[in-house]
Amino acid sequence: MSVLKNTITKHVVRILTHPATRQLRRAVADGVRRLRGAPAQVHYFHQADDPYSHLCVQVLEQLGRRYDVDLLAHLVHAPEDSAAPERERLGQWSLRDAGLLSQAYGLQAPVSQPDAAALASAEAALAACAQSGSFVQEAAAISARLWSGQAQPDALAQQDAVAAKAAGTALRKQLGHYLGATFYYGGEWYWGIDRLHYLEQRLRDEGLCREPTRALLVPVRDITLAGAPVVKTGRKPVAQLHYFCSFRSPYTYIALPRVRELAEHYGAQLQVRFVLPMVMRGLAVPLEKGMYIVADVAREAQRVGMRYGYLVDPVGKPVERGYAVLHQAMKAGLGLPFAQSFLQGVWADGLDAGTDSGLYAIAARAGLDKAFVDAALPDDSWRAVAATNRLELLEMNLWGVPSFRVNDRPGYWGQDRLWMVEQDLLAGATAKT
Repeated sequence: MSVLKNTITKHVVRILTHPATRQLRRAVADGVRRLRGAPAQVHYFHQADDPYSHLCVQVLEQLGRRYDVDLLAHLVHAPEDSAAPERERLGQWSLRDAGLLSQAYGLQAPVSQPDAAALASAEAALAACAQSGSFVQEAAAISARLWSGQAQPDALAQQDAVAAKAAGTALRKQLGHYLGATFYYGGEWYWGIDRLHYLEQRLRDEGLCREPTRALLVPVRDITLAGAPVVKTGRKPVAQLHYFCSFRSPYTYIALPRVRELAEHYGAQLQVRFVLPMVMRGLAVPLEKGMYIVADVAREAQRVGMRYGYLVDPVGKPVERGYAVLHQAMKAGLGLPFAQSFLQGVWADGLDAGTDSGLYAIAARAGLDKAFVDAALPDDSWRAVAATNRLELLEMNLWGVPSFRVNDRPGYWGQDRLWMVEQDLLAGATAKT
């Protein structure tokens, strides 16, 4: 029964995540809107105490000027615990990450997490602006005062934001998301300034850009390999590039080729640090989160030229079997080829790593025969390694994958932060922080 279910699922997901399907959905949504004579509406969901929302709100006015859309702003609550595990670490990482993004894009950085009184005052002011229709014009200044510790004008601090947040949160859930700093347009979600380029390009494709010759407000950032490559001389690697990964993470899959490129180009030694998936550590993934990840990975995979969607979710035993083989393959110097083959197999080739035939096929592509796999599977020593890797990840104040660290520098979380990793490699990675 599970084989039949996996077969049906992988065909359905491949269709749903195919770029042609996405284009068809967009075309239908645009066609229906035009037939109705309705304006293009972009919904923006703002969480006032979220550093990423602080960045997004700074580009709203420009977005409204540059594109022929109605921007509808909504206040929302923070995501539920099930959608935001390790909330304290998430807060610390978000503050640091948003600060780095603000430098890259020339935006005001969030200085420190605001206190409850300042937050309540800002939310009241934002609710008043949303009600009056001036949110796009005034929200950036309100957010700037909040994140720099300044008081809000008393005249704007009387509006009750409770109802506004409840209504915005309900609408967000109805439309199918769970985070702040999110944009929704025509059936598709875009989280944070990292994905704003997708929304901008879509609006341009639909003829809604008033200034089509101008560059995107927030262009995509990725590795460039622009620095001089390190010539191999037989000497020690210039850096250790630690790659914290999970076989159950599709973001791990689309990151690995670029991680390998970075290590090769800059002469770094790539250390694969596998950890158990969060869901296998008792952390449930809400439906809205799972659905957004599937859609977002599909876009990102297409952007970097990788196949994705013909998948068999390896959660549970398939991951454990994969780690058992990976642990031994690393000792044999074939860890990276096996990791690449496994990830591609389960996320793009429709191979079921829970079956012997699937795992043998995955291993064979990495140069590992059936006898090697059979000898590796009964050995549980990988569990101690995974536990050690997870503890080190937590010591970095991170918890999700893929995450990266160059030598002893602070780590980064997310395949869309590889350009930050490249900056550390370019800097020589000699300083210890």
